[in-house]
Amino acid sequence: MQQTLNRTQNSKAAKTPICANSEPETSVISGVFFETIRSDFQIIFERDPAARNWLEVLFCYPGFHALCLHRLAHWLYRHRIGFFPRFVSHLGRFLTGIEIHPGAKIGKGVFIDHGIGVVIGETAIVGDYTLIYQGVTLGGTGKESGKRHPTLGKNVVVGAGAKVLGNLQIGDRVRIGAGSVVLRNVPSDSTVVGIPGRIISRKQQQSLCLLEHGKLPDVEAEVIRSLLTRIEELEVQLQTLKTHVKEKQLLTKEH
Repeated sequence: MQQTLNRTQNSKAAKTPICANSEPETSVISGVFFETIRSDFQIIFERDPAARNWLEVLFCYPGFHALCLHRLAHWLYRHRIGFFPRFVSHLGRFLTGIEIHPGAKIGKGVFIDHGIGVVIGETAIVGDYTLIYQGVTLGGTGKESGKRHPTLGKNVVVGAGAKVLGNLQIGDRVRIGAGSVVLRNVPSDSTVVGIPGRIISRKQQQSLCLLEHGKLPDVEAEVIRSLLTRIEELEVQLQTLKTHVKEKQLLTKEH
């Protein structure tokens, strides 16, 4: 009798398909997925003083809409569902002006402020609580396959119009100034400005400090000022030498 019951249970188990990822998928849909979206929603109130109420954020923030659509597209992309991930991504681009490839990995609590013109490539990785302003590009530098887009750490701030190109490693708490073009790896707790991007400061800081563009140095202007100062010094030296030569010539003529 016991053997018969065991055979019956085994036969039922054999007929029932076993999915190894059934529990993770369910948890992603019911728990982690919505927890991440909630983090994206809450971070807006912390970082944008213009956010007055939840209704305004829910319906009037394209960065939040783009992230919600991306998380759906990324879930479809991870499960290798053809066409629909790119279609959802294209729909998000049409509605928000923000283009995020379904393959990009974006952490929780990410805030895309305004967001128009933001482009995030297929193999890009964006860490938790990153702040991205409008016009930012996290792109590649060629047609090579594999990992070809940047990896951003946690609590990174990317200023308006900045470009981070190639398979770069951007550390935690990095600040990238507006309009900068980053082409090299950046260590944690650094501030980068200029074209190409130059590291202007490295501070060990534990608390999140937003990027104050009004206090960032103008690297190109400083270089130009130093060159002008050097030219003025050389002109003074040249004038002094000319004066000495003329005096010697006059003394020679007198003798």
